[in-house]
Amino acid sequence: MARPVPGATAWRLEIHDELGSTSDRCVVQAGLGAEAGLAIMARRQTSGRGSRGRDWQDPGGNLAFSVLLRPVEAEGAVGLWPFVAGLAFHGAILPWVHDPAQLRLKWPNDLLLGGCKTAGILIESGSDATGRWLVIGFGANLRAAPSIAGRTLACVADYGTVPAPETVARAICVELDRWQAVWRSDGFGSLRAAWLERAHPIGTRLVVRGESGQVEGSFVGLDEQGMLLLGCADGLKRISTGEILLLDRDAAGVSGRAGT
Repeated sequence: MARPVPGATAWRLEIHDELGSTSDRCVVQAGLGAEAGLAIMARRQTSGRGSRGRDWQDPGGNLAFSVLLRPVEAEGAVGLWPFVAGLAFHGAILPWVHDPAQLRLKWPNDLLLGGCKTAGILIESGSDATGRWLVIGFGANLRAAPSIAGRTLACVADYGTVPAPETVARAICVELDRWQAVWRSDGFGSLRAAWLERAHPIGTRLVVRGESGQVEGSFVGLDEQGMLLLGCADGLKRISTGEILLLDRDAAGVSGRAGT
């Protein structure tokens, strides 16, 4: 298991049997002046939120977990935090997956098993009288994947050993400290290189859906600001936001088309 990082965050883990939303609770506590390191886990979450306004369904036995951070000025760019959080999440889940090659990162903040989404991250930020805050929510299908029409989801149970949610939560805290330390000492370039090592391979065919439509191309990498580089028929595109669908599940070791 990961070892604590010297000078790490003073983590304070709260475990609740049931909450509406772990991230909502963190946001409320931020407004009350809670310090960085508050970590909240729910054994069951009734009103979880996913990306793009989706509900995050929790059938029980999975991970619903959020943390509160207080970024310093140099860490203010919210756009780079998905890479810190994604690397931390990958590191916390990886020990429980029998074939490490099956676990991949998808831009900007999803985890895939066998090419299908198994975990996601939701990042919220703000400031008030107590100062700036950042809340990172982590949701993972550990024991079971919810059944959602039109989507193919995966769970850790299908690819390895099911860990206790609190074990994963504590590992995420350690991994967050680890990758924040890398960022501070070596810059985003080191995070980008580590993220690309854990992502679906260069050349994977992707579709990006946005408000103005969709574009298809090949994954080329990330630029210096963390934007997605997509090789398209009419040239290289830099993508700052959008919903990403993988067309090549073969890149993750399975055949057929991927879910989101």
